[in-house]
Amino acid sequence: MGQKGGGLFQEGLLYGERTKMRNQYDKTIRACFTGYIVQAVVNNFTPLLFLFFHRSYEIPLSRITLLVTFNFGIQLLVDLLAVGFVDKIGYRVSLVAAHVLSAAGLIFLTILPELLPSPFAGILISVMVYAVGGGLLEVLVSPVVEACPSDHKEKTMSMLHSFYCWGHAGVVLLSALFFQAAGIGNWKILACLWALIPIANAVAFAGVPIAPLMEEGERGLTLGELFRLKIFWILLIMMVCAGASEQAVSQWASTFAEKGLGLSKTVGDLAGPLVFAVLMGTSRLFYGKYGDRIHLERFMVCSSCLCIFAYLGISLLPPLSLVCCGICGLSVGIMWPGTFSRASAALPRGGTAMFALLALGGDIGCSAGPTLVGMVSGMSGDDLKMGILAGVIFPVLLLAGIFLCGRLKKASV
Repeated sequence: MGQKGGGLFQEGLLYGERTKMRNQYDKTIRACFTGYIVQAVVNNFTPLLFLFFHRSYEIPLSRITLLVTFNFGIQLLVDLLAVGFVDKIGYRVSLVAAHVLSAAGLIFLTILPELLPSPFAGILISVMVYAVGGGLLEVLVSPVVEACPSDHKEKTMSMLHSFYCWGHAGVVLLSALFFQAAGIGNWKILACLWALIPIANAVAFAGVPIAPLMEEGERGLTLGELFRLKIFWILLIMMVCAGASEQAVSQWASTFAEKGLGLSKTVGDLAGPLVFAVLMGTSRLFYGKYGDRIHLERFMVCSSCLCIFAYLGISLLPPLSLVCCGICGLSVGIMWPGTFSRASAALPRGGTAMFALLALGGDIGCSAGPTLVGMVSGMSGDDLKMGILAGVIFPVLLLAGIFLCGRLKKASV
């Protein structure tokens, strides 16, 4: 009886210690959530000013398009290079640096175009600075959340990625309200206000606890070891398809609503990308709330099937095209965070290299998806429906990857 009572007492102490530890890491998780809002700000604020830059600085639209190319191109480069330096300088230093660079890029945006002889050069330098910050956040935030003590990591991961969607929707809505109230000519004030978020979160990351990705004495897999694993290549292709499935419709939603359905620019933006982002966030929030009751693999299979239906509906059912755009946003929500979670479970020693390469794969997909849609549309006489129909290959391949992963045993390395 005494031994049993002592055992219960020890279990109570251990439970108390675990609860205390999790409460400490709640601050870390909140900082990570805010980190994804920061990434949404740096990716989606400047595009709202493209037409203003075109008119006020007399920059051709063909050159302004390069800002998007440089933004995502640099983020891809950072994803690749992060494998070599993040573990050396540490996650805390890297995270603080990511936020400082994000804030600096937004502030430079208000200064450099007037300071330099070429306004375009000033804007481009600013974009390149915050793109480094955005790329680092993509690589760093997910593994930090994955390392935090949690009963259901898949739920937390899905909730994390929902904050990018809320950040995207918030940037569009709040910026539109600001421009309506103060005029777009005062955009520099808004840029500085948005910069306050990464500044505040840099301070937060300087003080929150950050759990190690590996147990003491363990080492992460090297690139060579990862490349020899069949399951890693399947997961990498799944990440490419997750990014492509999401962005192939998201990036063209506004244009499709305007050109394909004849809606106005304002209605097209609200009915296209904004609804897409909100429904994608809702899907991630739903799994973040109820993920402990839902089997992740089945949820991903159902979502992939729904995504295939949405692509076919957009392309082949004109009366339902706009509804199917929203359904697509709802269906792709789990794809990116779900693939991250499956990779963490299948390759627990994947470490920074795995997360960096998966982020790289996802970003390649984010570029490849819209590019394929644009190319096929161009070859079809600017028919976006044909381009989006071609994009159905991405959720189909993702579905195949889910089944292949299910057939492979957990990697033992």
